[in-house]
Amino acid sequence: MTSSAPITPNSPANTQQLSLRQRLVYFAIWAGVVLLIFFKPVLNLVGTSLHNDNVSHTPLIPFISVYLIYIRRQFIFRRISSAPPLCAALTTAGLLFAAWAFFKLSFTSHADALSGYALAIGFLWAAGFALFFGLDSFRSATFPMAFLLLMVPLPDFFLDRVIYYLQSGSAAVAEGVFDLFRVPALRDGFVFHLAHVNIEVAKECSGIRSSLALLILALLVSNLFLRTFWKQGVFVVAGMVIMMIKNGVRIATLTILAQYVDPGFLYGRLHHEGGVVFFLFGLLLMLPLFMILERSEKSRPITTSSPAT
Repeated sequence: MTSSAPITPNSPANTQQLSLRQRLVYFAIWAGVVLLIFFKPVLNLVGTSLHNDNVSHTPLIPFISVYLIYIRRQFIFRRISSAPPLCAALTTAGLLFAAWAFFKLSFTSHADALSGYALAIGFLWAAGFALFFGLDSFRSATFPMAFLLLMVPLPDFFLDRVIYYLQSGSAAVAEGVFDLFRVPALRDGFVFHLAHVNIEVAKECSGIRSSLALLILALLVSNLFLRTFWKQGVFVVAGMVIMMIKNGVRIATLTILAQYVDPGFLYGRLHHEGGVVFFLFGLLLMLPLFMILERSEKSRPITTSSPAT
């Protein structure tokens, strides 16, 4: 049975209980031990993130989760205790994911194995949080805990499906732009045939990296600034749609420039380095919706004392 007692950073700790600072130290040790246990998979994950755009965001996710907990520390740690049953359940899940990852690494996909190890690390960190801070704190930190899932590389079978849908959506948007500006183009699946150029919306053109970045940003903004759950959902879904819109606009823009100005636009700097420009375009598309949703929210204090729903 989980017991809880209100403890604040400024109040003296009960002699029968660990202080908040002690619990933070023990949790840091727990998290460090987990990293040591999975030292090799962690190195592989970090190394993969350096040259694979699909997981380039992975090393940043734990730091963002820690920051979210920090700015809400007064609310999250209002009532600290210990939740051994939840810790045991999460530890069991983490060990199962680790066993699954070991099986995957031994017999099938290296990428899928990294996904399993990342899940194992996330669940074990969550288990330590439940053990040292209790059920009330765990509930209050639901979003930062769930946010850790974003450090998990998408398994190959799921990543391929996501990329396919991004290709399909981007191709549909590009076709719409061609029609809007009356650019003659014959579409054959993911291939567009124009008078002087042919382009294919390949996997590399799916925009998966910037799409993930936009999704992460939408999740953070909605959680930090929007209190109503349906408004958070609307903003995140809008971000997912805008992922495909901005990528389709990028494909159409480069193609039109290649068709009427210079074919080199398909191979030049705007193609390889212009992702930032179109990412900012995506943010601009999201800004009006955010302003509408945010204005409809009542004024509230900074989220260091109360979490978003």
